[in-house]
Amino acid sequence: MAFHDLRGFLLRLQAQGRLRRVAEPVDPDLESTALCQHVLQRQGPALLFERPKGSAQALLGNLFGHRTRIEAALAGRPLGSLRELGELLAAIKEPRWPSSLRGALAAWPELAQLAHVAPRRVEDAAFLDEVLAGDEVDLGRLPIQRCWPGDVDRLITFGLVVTRGPRQPRQNVAVYRQQPIGRNRVIMRWLPHRGGALDFADWQAAHPGEPFPVLVAIGADPATMLAAVAPVPDTLSEYEFAGLLRGDRTRVWHSTLTGLDAPAGAEILLEGFIHPGDTALEGPFGDHTGYYNAQGTFPVFTIERMSLRHGAIYHGSYMGRAPHDEPSVLALALNELFVPILRKVFPEIVDFHLPPEACSYRVAVVSIRKQYPGHARRIMMGLWSYLRQFTYTKFVIVTDEDIDVRDWAQVIWAVSTRVDPVRDTLLVDRTPIDYLDFSSPVPSLGSKMGLDATRKLPGETTRAWSEPIVPDAEVARRMEALWERLAAEAAPALS
Repeated sequence: MAFHDLRGFLLRLQAQGRLRRVAEPVDPDLESTALCQHVLQRQGPALLFERPKGSAQALLGNLFGHRTRIEAALAGRPLGSLRELGELLAAIKEPRWPSSLRGALAAWPELAQLAHVAPRRVEDAAFLDEVLAGDEVDLGRLPIQRCWPGDVDRLITFGLVVTRGPRQPRQNVAVYRQQPIGRNRVIMRWLPHRGGALDFADWQAAHPGEPFPVLVAIGADPATMLAAVAPVPDTLSEYEFAGLLRGDRTRVWHSTLTGLDAPAGAEILLEGFIHPGDTALEGPFGDHTGYYNAQGTFPVFTIERMSLRHGAIYHGSYMGRAPHDEPSVLALALNELFVPILRKVFPEIVDFHLPPEACSYRVAVVSIRKQYPGHARRIMMGLWSYLRQFTYTKFVIVTDEDIDVRDWAQVIWAVSTRVDPVRDTLLVDRTPIDYLDFSSPVPSLGSKMGLDATRKLPGETTRAWSEPIVPDAEVARRMEALWERLAAEAAPALS
């Protein structure tokens, strides 16, 4: 079933027992995060706080805190279907989505069916029930969370930020945290390599002195929210990818104020601009690293218009020490998209995994069909440079195809038995590093390490490489059958 707004999705979750309404007053200041974390760690449902303290709007948390709810957002498809979508993206070298059937036929005759995912503009939108402008705009109406005791203030955690740069027609939709610093102003914290920051930089170069238009949608339909955090190629809009996830065209509403499109089913929409030179010091806030991040200076988004659906639901999340937070659950699910995209360029890759315990991006483990000396090092350097998502990956571990990269026990065994620390370690200095990573010597610049945990070929070692122990398959089969017979014979005596 395709969902075009958040409420239809919540009704389905409630019918399935995957949403719990909380009637008790819960404070968005610390309390909502504490309860969400408690429930997530116990594989519990999404939570709809109907009476958050200090706000008339309901607060939604833990929406994607379990893989079954992510699958529900994919029209009930299993997470394995994400790998099929990754295959589709990988099949298109430079994805540029068609705007018409004729465009699809001209670009890729064999993929003409993709034309139906082009977004469809609609005149009406859910959030147009109440439109506030100028001095009426007040973020204080919303149950914006303060997640951790050391957070400097409240934080908008799951707003979909819509931007467009001057160099390409696609609109970028992504999630960046936003710190309110007034009734209509928030600090937009985006890192330099992210799509919104790149759009902003291109705009400044092409239109110096002009304000940069921005939309922020809160409480959008589930497919668009998933697309906003997925590894979508730069030439493809998340609205278009959401059409694939949903199995139906994304409905968007055009903002005449900004010239941008918003998801028509969103609960809340913020429209405005980032004005030249308007910046502020952001943070500190608790992050997915499990630490409070350092402060940094980022652009300020000034909201000129705020629109709300009747009884609008504010959707929030929280970032905490991985893997016990909602972003970790999302990252683990979306890992399936990377594998076919990487295989398009490196067909020798068998599997790829970003362990959620490593903040979902700082360590990558990849298995390959090794073919020549130095092959593992080529894969390391390729991963660091191929996709922008791996710019901040500090460690890459390469194993042979006999290792399940999703099983830490097997990975550690490979590292301990196939790695010589000097020979098999690749160190790269002075590379881009997440500024949140305070372990680097200076902000945003640090080193990377690759570990070659593959069996070594001639040229990589002068010693004979031993063979791993492999049980005799036929003997193992016979003994399994014997044990099953013995267990069946013993059952009556034990009863």
